[in-house]
Amino acid sequence: MRNRATPALLLLPGLGFLLIGFLVPSLAMLLAPPRTNTADIFVRLGRMLTDPYDIAIIGRTMLLGIIVTAICVVLGFPIAYLLARSQSRWAGVLLALAIFPLLLSNVVRTFGWLVVLGSNGAIGQLLTGLGVVDEAPQLLYTPLAIVLGLTQLFLPLAIITSYSAVSQVDAGLDDAARGLGATQTRTFWDVVLPLSLPGIVVAATLVFAGSVTAYTTPYLLGGSGNRMLSTQLFSYSSVTIDWAAASATALIMTVLVFAVSAVSSAVGRKGATT
Repeated sequence: MRNRATPALLLLPGLGFLLIGFLVPSLAMLLAPPRTNTADIFVRLGRMLTDPYDIAIIGRTMLLGIIVTAICVVLGFPIAYLLARSQSRWAGVLLALAIFPLLLSNVVRTFGWLVVLGSNGAIGQLLTGLGVVDEAPQLLYTPLAIVLGLTQLFLPLAIITSYSAVSQVDAGLDDAARGLGATQTRTFWDVVLPLSLPGIVVAATLVFAGSVTAYTTPYLLGGSGNRMLSTQLFSYSSVTIDWAAASATALIMTVLVFAVSAVSSAVGRKGATT
């Protein structure tokens, strides 16, 4: 009995901290913000779900989140696969370089995109210098700028998560498949990819959740003409001080993340059992 109770006792401090430091403030923000009734929140939520302006923001947030997630998974998993299966002594160094951007501030990385995508930035000067265009295109404050910034932000996360999943797939299975006549490409698609699916699902979930809730990158790269739910939430809570609208926006973001997490969990379980 003592051995069984020990793990539970060890979990109590962390669960208590999670309850007091995360769950209680989150519920207070979602359902009981300052000077606002819970009924007002749901009234505002109903208005947002019928207002074309708010619907456009929700749709833009979901669309950009899906695009960023797809790009990060498509680019991150092959990189993770090559690093996990590499026999080179430089594999560890390459992995460290791949995830090094995680050590840099998000603000620093985003300001880098301001320099690159600005009208006088590197891309604009390159295009005009080559004579491709007469005037530098407006790349900043566009959905493309948001996608580029979020992709750079979350690609290292997709790589490290996928790397962990591929590393758990026995490399001997690759050799066995090739010994039975399968090509390296078919081994990748028929052996490694299905067995790594739960890890890929986790990577996609983390990237999507981060993309739809990120604030700094959409704010700096998207401008006021490409608002997302996170920037709209900041506006409601810090500019107009509309707590009902802020809580309704936070509820939409929370439901989006939990819905995608539920779907991802179902896909991951199905992949693990096949």
